[in-house]
Amino acid sequence: MGEISYPISYRIAQLDDVENVFDYEYKKNYSAEIDEIENQIMVWNSFFRKESLEHYFKSGWSFLALDSQQKIVGFFMGQALLFLDKQTQSLWVEHISASTSEIYTELVDIAYRLSREKHFQKVLFSDIVQKQSLTKNFPFTEWERSVSYLKTTK
Repeated sequence: MGEISYPISYRIAQLDDVENVFDYEYKKNYSAEIDEIENQIMVWNSFFRKESLEHYFKSGWSFLALDSQQKIVGFFMGQALLFLDKQTQSLWVEHISASTSEIYTELVDIAYRLSREKHFQKVLFSDIVQKQSLTKNFPFTEWERSVSYLKTTK
């Protein structure tokens, strides 16, 4: 991934950032040794395909981590959900990615602090987040609901 130049800054993701975030995540997750078509199939099934990034970045609830040279070193994709699980507003964090555990932790913290500041009742993360090597403790709570879904595509 390369050297990170400190300090790290954080800001709201914009539509103009989609290509750079896509490139960051692609390089982080896919190898040049794998066939390009196989990589494209894996990208289509990923959290960070361009259509998804565009959707989340338009909502204004996604953040970037940038090093001192303005290179992306982490991000999260979030959106507000209204009236879910009896809560007026919740922040859904679809995906978090970062170059270090410190940056990952700060992105979790930003989602948490932002939600508290905006008077959201919950921040919803995948259980993958809680299993990460975080450098700070958070008051995670298991969701009281067990969720099932019906697949509507073949």
